[in-house]
Amino acid sequence: MKSNSDPPYLRLLQKCSGMRQLKQIHAHVIALGLSRFTFITSKVLSFCAVSETGDLSYAQTVFNNIAAPNIFDFNSMITGFFNCSDFQKGLSFYSRIRTLGVEPNARTFTAMMTKIICLSSINQVHCQIKKLGHESDLYVISLLVTKYSTRGAMELSRQVFDESSDKNIVCWTSLITGYCSNGLVGEARRVFDAMPERNDVSYSAMASGYVWNDCFNEAIELFRELKSCAAVKPSISLLMSVLDACAAVGAFEEGKWIHSYIDENGLDYDLKMSTALIDFYAKCGCIKTAEEIFKKMLLKDVKAWSSMILGLAINGHNEMGLDLFHEMEKRGPRPNAITFIGVFTACNHKTLVNEALRLLGRMSKVYGIFPLIEHYGCIVDLLARTGLVEEAKILINTMPMEPDGAIWGSLLNGCLIHGHIKLGERVGKLLIQLEPQHSGRYVLLANMYATMGSWEGAMRLRKMMKERGVVTVPAWSFIEINGVVHKFLVDDKCHPQWRYIYGVLNQLGRELDAFNVMNDAHS
Repeated sequence: MKSNSDPPYLRLLQKCSGMRQLKQIHAHVIALGLSRFTFITSKVLSFCAVSETGDLSYAQTVFNNIAAPNIFDFNSMITGFFNCSDFQKGLSFYSRIRTLGVEPNARTFTAMMTKIICLSSINQVHCQIKKLGHESDLYVISLLVTKYSTRGAMELSRQVFDESSDKNIVCWTSLITGYCSNGLVGEARRVFDAMPERNDVSYSAMASGYVWNDCFNEAIELFRELKSCAAVKPSISLLMSVLDACAAVGAFEEGKWIHSYIDENGLDYDLKMSTALIDFYAKCGCIKTAEEIFKKMLLKDVKAWSSMILGLAINGHNEMGLDLFHEMEKRGPRPNAITFIGVFTACNHKTLVNEALRLLGRMSKVYGIFPLIEHYGCIVDLLARTGLVEEAKILINTMPMEPDGAIWGSLLNGCLIHGHIKLGERVGKLLIQLEPQHSGRYVLLANMYATMGSWEGAMRLRKMMKERGVVTVPAWSFIEINGVVHKFLVDDKCHPQWRYIYGVLNQLGRELDAFNVMNDAHS
């Protein structure tokens, strides 16, 4: 009998691909009287309850015919019902565990916690974990830390962490990720610094957290710290996070180092890494290198195509960006909403206004993608900057959603450029009502008053800003030289070479003026 019950049917269950096969195997098991063997019946139950091709109703029938179900059987049923979001049935099986006196294990609680999202339910499961003495299980602890943090309950997440007597790298990393996802980067860094040991995953969590919270320079500094630590090798996910940071601040040398590291260590150029490199080189102005990477990709998904189109657009290669989009339409994947952001950015010229409007219509008619506010924002900005201010206003009025500050700001900027004073004044006042703490809105309207010669209006706005406590955020730019990122504010005189920098800027200004005068003379 053992020869029938042990290897053959277990091997068949392991190879089983669907319910039709499963039912045939189960029928043989019953016919041969093997259903009394717990390990075979439990395997049948597990496939029905947990497998993607399983059947929960059949699983329940199997379960009801088990004379004395064990914790493995209960866990299969709980996992199955929680996986399909039938929490009530899942909890009813947990209640039966307690009624029958079967002892839950760590797997019981992780099966429930993986899917629940309600804070009160997390608390209830947590109470059961403490009551039954499973708070020392490392997987349970890390999952509790994660679940509390995803609901924004960082105090409870930290409490679980602090009360655990035994913590591994996974627990520490879960807390770091939790703090970062809730914007508490400083707390995350303090936890990171207190870790008794770190690996590539913990470094990746901290670097990713910096990038999520726009702390790009901090992410790059952390990566430099990692490079000096021979015990830890950077993972692919860490390299991609740092590449995103390099792209954001233009840290070209650091990004190039990552590219070289990938080549030297024979790491795979998968879709995500190749797309991250395209994005990095495009944002750093090295569009030819970005194109080379794109052309070498054997498989290109919609994100890769979209990144390349946007990269060409932001580097002034408008026609090439649109040509690539037309190529994508013919032989690439189906465009998505992000693709059209790049396409409309490529239409960033007065000669391409009609093409932008045509593509806006094509977006919904051909691809069934309804324009988002970001798409309308691109078109409004294009119309306003090219002098089609009235057309921009009409488009805003026909939008299916309420325009935000960015859209009204684009219209105001167009009014300022092309002298639509009355409309600009109305839009400016509306913007200040809409975003009373946005300093840029006041400054733009004040500039319009100054252009009109209405110094009284400009002074009134300055006074209003002061009374409302509006903080002026200065504009800034940056450039990387020899691996060091130099940041400059408006009228900045903090840089040690500021006199030389302003001298070069003034010289460039004079040369541009001379060039314009010469062009005007020949026109």
